Amino acid sequence: MLSYLSPKATLQQLLVDHPAEVNALANTHVQTVLHHLATCRTAHLGYHLYRCEDEACGHQHYQYHSCRDRHCPQCGALKKQQWIEQRTRELLPVKYYHVVFTLPTELNPVVMGNRTTLFNLLFLASSQTLLTFARDERYLGARLGIISVLHTWGQQLSFHPHVHAIVSGGGISATGQWKEAKKNDYRFLFPVKAMSAVYRGKFLEGLKRLIHSTEVVLPDSLEEKGWFSMLYGKPWVVYAKAPFGGPEQVIEYLGRYTHKVAISNHRLCSFDNATDTLTFQYKDYRAGGTQKQMTLSCPEFLRRFSQHILPRGFTKIRSYGYLANRGREERIRGVLLKLKLPQHPVPVQVPFTVRLWESYGVDVRTCPVCGGKTLRLVAVCYNFKGGEDG
Repeated sequence: MLSYLSPKATLQQLLVDHPAEVNALANTHVQTVLHHLATCRTAHLGYHLYRCEDEACGHQHYQYHSCRDRHCPQCGALKKQQWIEQRTRELLPVKYYHVVFTLPTELNPVVMGNRTTLFNLLFLASSQTLLTFARDERYLGARLGIISVLHTWGQQLSFHPHVHAIVSGGGISATGQWKEAKKNDYRFLFPVKAMSAVYRGKFLEGLKRLIHSTEVVLPDSLEEKGWFSMLYGKPWVVYAKAPFGGPEQVIEYLGRYTHKVAISNHRLCSFDNATDTLTFQYKDYRAGGTQKQMTLSCPEFLRRFSQHILPRGFTKIRSYGYLANRGREERIRGVLLKLKLPQHPVPVQVPFTVRLWESYGVDVRTCPVCGGKTLRLVAVCYNFKGGEDG
């Protein structure tokens, strides 16, 4: 067993120390992702070699490569910042709302066995619910802008697929005009209870079609008619959070939530080598968000973490309405023109080294031994192409 400094622990340490459990996993894609995370920023992935040009120093500095896997708690900070900057240029000076679409726990076994298909259905049902209400003249009569993000975890790493949606407080009408949302007595743009019922209907109708086309197969233990009756009889939880104060709060949200992984290293507290257990922090929302700790066996922790590894190539952040990818820039320019607002600036490619300096104060030229800006790249070694980036 590795010797760890308590209480600090990392996911990478756990993976390095439990190769047998990782190799025993049946899903080869999950094995590959966990291998990326275990070897991130190690010699296994290759390196950039820098040498100090000061003859009195001559220090050689190895900068090991990141795995670039989207599930890695060590990676993605600079890519995330770049994505946020791109989305920031699309924000308009209007109010934005935050709404969450969840699924009943009774669906979990079916979703787990049909992840790609039913995650896609979750995106489709939630976005179509919002767009349907937005088209209704009673509420807006326009095309909303939506950014949707899939999360699959709860605070205790339980399987809890849900979609967070950022929704504009207005939209583009059929005539191309910008329409502000009408004042109402709802916490959200639309009545949430009515929205929940429509969302439930859209998801379950879509699920029925997938079952009848055999794209989704129910477990033998489920009796289809009774199971659907139970799901139609349950209230589906859709909840709206307090609206964002403005575009600045949206940007802060994007930074915290869009590129989250199932658990970050700062939530890991300690390993106990004697009992092969790991302790981590979580928020107990049933107790008002109180910080608590949970201890799991290391194999159980790995099992829980692994169920949140997305299918290969799956897109977890999607845009709808006037923010849909095709023609998005033209629509944004048109809205700004109609509102007589200045056009957003043309994006500028910022070099990786500049981003490092701006975000972390790291200058890749600075020698860690003599302190001079004398490091020069002398060699590059690529041992592995890295993981999924997105």
